[in-house]
Amino acid sequence: MILFFIGIIEMIVISSWTHVVSETRVIASGLITVVNIFIWYYVLQSVVDNIGNIQTILLYALGCAIGTMLTTAWFRFKSPREKQPTPAALD
Repeated sequence: MILFFIGIIEMIVISSWTHVVSETRVIASGLITVVNIFIWYYVLQSVVDNIGNIQTILLYALGCAIGTMLTTAWFRFKSPREKQPTPAALD
């Protein structure tokens, strides 16, 4: 069950990394990469230890999907919306 939550956290980290890289934020992208490597190491160790347990892998995959969807939704909500012309601007 812990891999489910690790999957969520990992995808939040990876989605955040993608966001800061696309904004060319050098220091932030480097720091997030270090965090991601430690998460990746834990996941790899856990997967190898549970290689025959498909339920563990499915829970991890579900956590990853949820983490990606949450972060994508957050960035969509947070991003500035296109400004609609006001009625005064149309005159």
